[in-house]
Amino acid sequence: MSGGRPSSGSGSAVPRPLDGLVERLVSEGRLGAVVGRTEGVVIAGIADDSRRVRPGELFVAVPGLRTDGHDHAAAAVSAGAAATIVERELPGLLVPQIVVDSSPKALGSAAAWWEGDPSRRLAVVGVTGTNGKTTTTFLAAAALQAVGWPTGLVGTIGIRVGGSMRPNELPNTTPGAIELQHLLREMVDAGERAVVIETSSHGLAAERVASVAYGAAIFTNLSHEHLDFHGTFEAYRAAKRSLFERLPATGPDGRQGLAIVNVDDAAGLDFGAAAAAAGARVVGYGASASADVRLVAVEGGASRTRFVAEAAGRVIEVDLRIGGRYNAHNALAAIGLALGWHLDLETVAAGLGELRGVPGRMEAVDRGQPFDVIVDYAHTSGSLDAIARELQSLAEPHGGGVISVFGASGGRDVGKRPLMGEAAAHWSRLVIVTEDDSRTEDPTTIHEAVARGAEAAGARRGESLLVIGDRREAIAEAFRRARPGDVVLIAGKGHETWNMGPRGAEPWSDRATAEELLGSLGYEG
Repeated sequence: MSGGRPSSGSGSAVPRPLDGLVERLVSEGRLGAVVGRTEGVVIAGIADDSRRVRPGELFVAVPGLRTDGHDHAAAAVSAGAAATIVERELPGLLVPQIVVDSSPKALGSAAAWWEGDPSRRLAVVGVTGTNGKTTTTFLAAAALQAVGWPTGLVGTIGIRVGGSMRPNELPNTTPGAIELQHLLREMVDAGERAVVIETSSHGLAAERVASVAYGAAIFTNLSHEHLDFHGTFEAYRAAKRSLFERLPATGPDGRQGLAIVNVDDAAGLDFGAAAAAAGARVVGYGASASADVRLVAVEGGASRTRFVAEAAGRVIEVDLRIGGRYNAHNALAAIGLALGWHLDLETVAAGLGELRGVPGRMEAVDRGQPFDVIVDYAHTSGSLDAIARELQSLAEPHGGGVISVFGASGGRDVGKRPLMGEAAAHWSRLVIVTEDDSRTEDPTTIHEAVARGAEAAGARRGESLLVIGDRREAIAEAFRRARPGDVVLIAGKGHETWNMGPRGAEPWSDRATAEELLGSLGYEG
């Protein structure tokens, strides 16, 4: 068993000699031994899931969190696998075994080999960080599109190939190696010149992006997240940093490797130093005087952000159709990419202004109600702090405040739960804690952990703090309590159209629910 779908029928539909992959693994220093004869063996595809192996495919046995592919290698062979890649020799297999030092890395190499190394024919930009990855991915792609580079996109919200956007129905922000390499092949075939990949810490640690030839990497920020997977903050940080350590001195297209880092974040200088040690060029962005792309002034509202920046001795004015002053930083990263790759900055600035928002990111819901409603994906303490602070500054001049409706995921990083409650309480006149992907964990336990954090920041139960387990009822109560000038923030789900509750995945949309509830209150837009 183990992750992903096989790539049969994709990339090189013509079977390929296995010896070609063996030679590649030797050149990469991955190969430990070959058990059995590979001469004359041809491969019809790559698979890392024994349940989906087709006859003639190569099965890669990858150790996972819940299951080890080595335990299912015999099943893969019974299903017709022509050869296997393993980390240790397995007894009784009647097909060649290619023994490697790391199956996840070898899977990336095999998938890239099968698809013809598509990333080497694209300018590949990776975006990583705790918050802002999705918006920055869209902005970076918009910057490249603006200067005439057809650009693909891979991210949490969707996948764009050949100008056509489709939902990302894969379980991960960064797809598995087989799926990702196939997407890159699609992009090459569609005539793309570049691709921007939202590159998660999971994708880096699990080697999903092994053998992707990144030419540039963008760092947004770093805060407490995903410790359920990484174990420690240091391991989480190291996973992010690894993207910058792997940047090339010179990429396949002859361009110098490029790191664009947020110098207002403590990790930015460290990540930049890692990139510089690898031979890449480093461009810093932020409000700091040391930034190569420096934020000079910013003003914003719920649906627009205007800012002025300085770069290479030039003044750049940008009018974003995206709310939230913090999004100026995300746009600075896209300008940093343009600066590092010597693209026309004025053209890029205009292109950023053409992007008409990002689904589920600072997304307004307007049915004519006398208070604002914002749907956002914020699901960390850092992102909640940033958006609630921003909305409070917008509500205060109108005599209003922020009502924050959010929860925390079950079976995930438990340490961030009280931090989320504390962050929201700092900037909200009312915090409503509710359901958000509780999965199989007791929702009450999750809600109490979040509520304790809010109480630590001064929220009072029954007054400025409510716990309402039903998310629909929580949103309805927020609307009932909202006063003119208030901003209701519905956070955590953003663009998502499902909720993983105790009964499994169920259809859910914060935006659709908000519109329906506003309609029931008589607001028809």
